[in-house]
Amino acid sequence: MNAAPDLPADPDCAGLQVYIVGGAVRDDLLGLPAGDRDWVVVGATPEDMAQRGFIPVGGDFPVFLHPRTKEEYALARTERKSGRGYKGFTFYTGADVTLEQDLRRRDLTVNAIARTPQGELLDPLNGAADIRARVLRHVGEAFAEDPVRILRLGRFAARFGEFSVAPETLALCRRMVDAGEADALVPERVWKELSRGLMAATPSRMLDVLRQSGALARVMPELQGVETVGADLDRAAGTDLALPGRYALLCRLTPERDALARRLRVPTDCADQARLLPRVVDQAGAADPAAQLALIESCDALRKPDRFIALLQAAAVVAAIDLPAWQRRAEAVRAVDAGAIARQCAGDPARIKPALHEARLRTLAAVSRFGKEDE
Repeated sequence: MNAAPDLPADPDCAGLQVYIVGGAVRDDLLGLPAGDRDWVVVGATPEDMAQRGFIPVGGDFPVFLHPRTKEEYALARTERKSGRGYKGFTFYTGADVTLEQDLRRRDLTVNAIARTPQGELLDPLNGAADIRARVLRHVGEAFAEDPVRILRLGRFAARFGEFSVAPETLALCRRMVDAGEADALVPERVWKELSRGLMAATPSRMLDVLRQSGALARVMPELQGVETVGADLDRAAGTDLALPGRYALLCRLTPERDALARRLRVPTDCADQARLLPRVVDQAGAADPAAQLALIESCDALRKPDRFIALLQAAAVVAAIDLPAWQRRAEAVRAVDAGAIARQCAGDPARIKPALHEARLRTLAAVSRFGKEDE
């Protein structure tokens, strides 16, 4: 666990102190597939990096893209709290900042491990031990300076379901919430972390962390039925349900789901599925063609068939849904030739809408009879 294979020599980094940091090291120690690598550079200045052809892309602090691989290289930095919320920081990136100082500003010990290109593990905060113990633990009291870290803690708990959260870390999160830090979170950051947590293996764990810390009531006060929808989301994760469906399940028991969508500024497809899912859950068992047609039309399934199927897939997590039967019904209704009916009603436009409605009902009735014969 202390060494990894050497990386090929990189002439662009010759003479620089460079280290792989964060998630790539953590996931390698967990035996997970390698993702994007982030690098930290110690003892260098922005001028040094520019002279080597690295491309500056950083805003608040110097980050560069490697001239060939385009991987990110950040200068080692320290942070100092200068205001409230996650934006209230000043950064120092002098050439005298050490690797350990850079690692100490990170959120969790499991994310504060570095590796040299030669494979040597540098772990001053004992993150590897916490990986072995399967514990998510904050690096230090500076964790409390950034409320986004509460959300990230929840996301990591959802991603790594076998990891526990250290009691002292959860206690620190509660103190942060009590101090009003969570109130400074903006919708975009909440949604970014929430959406990633919803797509993790056990989304309920993110909700648990946010609830136990008190942050859930601050960032999503409208949300109801957390324990029930958390279990729903874990089942949905096992079906590879897409994000809009998972968000809809999250809001399933929340009457103020429209207000929640506005608060979080969620994408339109997520808000739409959240609005329509309760209707699908309630009516997808309908045997009467009129009720079936009402559901198809109210969900705009004729114009948006893919979304209707996605809604049915989400509903199937919490209700018995005959998905193939609904696919046949929607396809049959869409196949009704509205143009032909309009031509038949030429000279009497008022007849078109009821005639089309009746034709669709007959089609659904025929589909139902055909289905029974198949049984």
